[in-house]
Amino acid sequence: MSPQLRGIGFTGPQQQRGAIGLMAAVTLGMVLLFMLLVVDSGRLYLEQRKLQRVADMAVLEAVSRGGNCLTTPTTAQDYANQNAKINNFTPGDDQHISAVCGTLKTNDDQIRVFTENKDSSDAIRVIATTTVPTSVAGGLWSLFSKDGFNTKTNLTASAVGATPGPTLAQLSIRTTLLKVDTAKSLLLNDLFTKLLGGNVNISALGWEGLAKADINLLQYLNQLAIVLNVTAGDYTKLLATDATVTQLIQAAIKAAEINGATADIVTNLGQLKLAALNKVPLKVGDLLKLQTGTTSAGLDANVQLMQILQAFIQVSNKNNVLSASLPLNLPGVASITTQIKIIEPPQFSAIGNPALAKAAPLGENKIFVRTAQIRTLITIELGKLSLVTGLLNAVNGILSPITNLVTGLLCGLGLCSESVDVILLPPPISIYVNIDTGGASSYLVDYNCAPDNKSLTAHSESSIANIKVGKITNPAAVFTSKDLVSMTPLPLVDIGTRCFLCERKPFGGGGIALTVNSYVAQRTPQDLLFTKAYAPTNLKQKPAELHIKPTGDIIASLKNTLSGAVAGAECNTVIELKPEHHAA
Repeated sequence: MSPQLRGIGFTGPQQQRGAIGLMAAVTLGMVLLFMLLVVDSGRLYLEQRKLQRVADMAVLEAVSRGGNCLTTPTTAQDYANQNAKINNFTPGDDQHISAVCGTLKTNDDQIRVFTENKDSSDAIRVIATTTVPTSVAGGLWSLFSKDGFNTKTNLTASAVGATPGPTLAQLSIRTTLLKVDTAKSLLLNDLFTKLLGGNVNISALGWEGLAKADINLLQYLNQLAIVLNVTAGDYTKLLATDATVTQLIQAAIKAAEINGATADIVTNLGQLKLAALNKVPLKVGDLLKLQTGTTSAGLDANVQLMQILQAFIQVSNKNNVLSASLPLNLPGVASITTQIKIIEPPQFSAIGNPALAKAAPLGENKIFVRTAQIRTLITIELGKLSLVTGLLNAVNGILSPITNLVTGLLCGLGLCSESVDVILLPPPISIYVNIDTGGASSYLVDYNCAPDNKSLTAHSESSIANIKVGKITNPAAVFTSKDLVSMTPLPLVDIGTRCFLCERKPFGGGGIALTVNSYVAQRTPQDLLFTKAYAPTNLKQKPAELHIKPTGDIIASLKNTLSGAVAGAECNTVIELKPEHHAA
């Protein structure tokens, strides 16, 4: 039998009282310590929050009152101090508040960064500092630091405020004279083939899709910045960067995909990209005009995809003259040649501050748009064919009474020794027809952005074409200048005088010349008022559209132009009664 083991057993409750009391004391101490830390941390949090509120209110005050840093002391600092005192934050030994001016720019990580610049007041940064009693945790930590115990803790709060973005207005222009006719896709393919340099073969449905598609301007510029390796958000540099048509179309493809374009649209854009053999560099700023300092919010608007395609394709050909032969079967016409050049690229969209534009509608900050101006020169070479013979017979028939009259008058004056000699200018005769088309422009002159009464007034003018017919001394110089082409009347008939033993005097008795200088369907300048049912929409929404109404019928205008050609010939028919004088 084993002996009884001593020291093994359970003690009673009275033996456990000391252990429970010790654990309770330790637990209570821990609770009190954590509660102290919570209260102390809460105190510091509230102090920091209070200080942040002071900084926020101060920067709002400085920005809203238009503070700047151009003077000493700066108005930005004065406004910040005044607001801080209102919020029971009096600058002194323990409390400080400072305000500096600068700019806000977006970095490569798409984060806005404040940059100090006393010459700019686009943004203001306010820094507030104060000292508060050190927290318990901070005090304990400072006991073991090399600097020793510190009873004060410094708090700092910073706030950056930027001036509200200016009111923005956008004008866009497009012509409805030559609407995209999808039923004539072959004609469109031929046109874009000549403009791009490569073969274009897009179906009628494909052209219709391109004509109806929209593209976001901001997304397009962002994609173009990637293609051209330009810093994101630096639109000023982007607009000044050279790009090829291929790069511009590539950016359009990316932006169209982001916009949710169909596969057919992307495919057709890809075909245009492959056809773009023209490597002439151009600037995006030639197509889109932005006021200096325009924010990215102002670019967040939609434009027609076809419109932007036409624009940079036209601009890429502004230094090229396209030639074509027209297969016209006209009696007596040896040849007809046509030369086309874009003398003024389009400015299809403009965005900016309407207040600056209103102050100087045609100044540096103008909001101005225009269509492309295209110059066409048609050269008609008249040969020795039936047309010339018929014209000679007709002129002789018309002038027979006139020559008899002139001869009779000369004889009545005792000048029978002189006779009238009529000569039709010998072929070949070159007749030049110059047509300047697309002269439409518009610019902002007034606006009102009140929410319940928004309006915008745009001064607009347009003319379908300016037609000139006559003689050009130097046809090669037609495309070297943007100025209107200078033409002289084209002499057709020389009514000369001849005397015994004297040389013939050309145009001694007058002559007939052809000249035309007319605007087809010209439209008087109009102030288009976008208001009420046509009130300007917000950016990125479908824009309000107004059309310049013609002052007359186009057919009637063409009729008047043709009548003007006849009248021009009549007005240049001069019968000079003094043979010693010349008349043309």
